[in-house]
Amino acid sequence: MAKKNENPNYKVIAENRRARYDYAIEDDLECGIQLMGSEVKSLRTGQVNIADSYAAVEEGELWLVNGYISPYEQAKTWGHEERRKRKLLVSKRELSRLWQATSRQGMTLVPIVMYFNHKGIAKLKIGVAKGKKVHDKRANEAKRDWNRQKQRLLRNG
Repeated sequence: MAKKNENPNYKVIAENRRARYDYAIEDDLECGIQLMGSEVKSLRTGQVNIADSYAAVEEGELWLVNGYISPYEQAKTWGHEERRKRKLLVSKRELSRLWQATSRQGMTLVPIVMYFNHKGIAKLKIGVAKGKKVHDKRANEAKRDWNRQKQRLLRNG
């Protein structure tokens, strides 16, 4: 029997799959997003891309930069700009922690996944990450390939 989803409101909208490949994520944080009505409608249809975006602390506030939310067709007059900066909602303590982490050399804030939580509110999970070098990526690929080969050998006997 198929497992039913415990919560019908929880839904992943967009995922940045390259984030874990390109960055070593040390910590992650859930934050809210300040959106317009037409943006929320576009999120509900799943027309979002966060792969090219990043988060930045500017002037004491946290922003999502270069996140793409396609225009909602029915909101022609009161629509939104597709790639505008969107404010991310975090507490002051979390903001200061993120600012300290990004001020260290090589650390950046990468969006990992955007989703609707169990209450139906749009959330964004961002990761405090450090960029991987080419040799780190190769080592991870080799480790993953070896684990797959091990599983195949154990399965086939």
